[in-house]
Amino acid sequence: MESVDAERILGKMKLVSKNPFHYIKRLKGIPLYSLRTGNYRVIMSIEREKLVILVVEVGNRKNVYDDL
Repeated sequence: MESVDAERILGKMKLVSKNPFHYIKRLKGIPLYSLRTGNYRVIMSIEREKLVILVVEVGNRKNVYDDL
């Protein structure tokens, strides 16, 4: 992963922390969410009561979903 990609992901995560359900989509069949950032996806779990965001996986969109 390039440092530019990492900076882009961190920037998107800051936006998610302010308004999470505007930027993410729920994954079908499992209680996780996905955030698109270029060719990368951030897979996360969100606890709505306290707004806790737990990043489960960050990876290329081609194979990030394989191990879920």
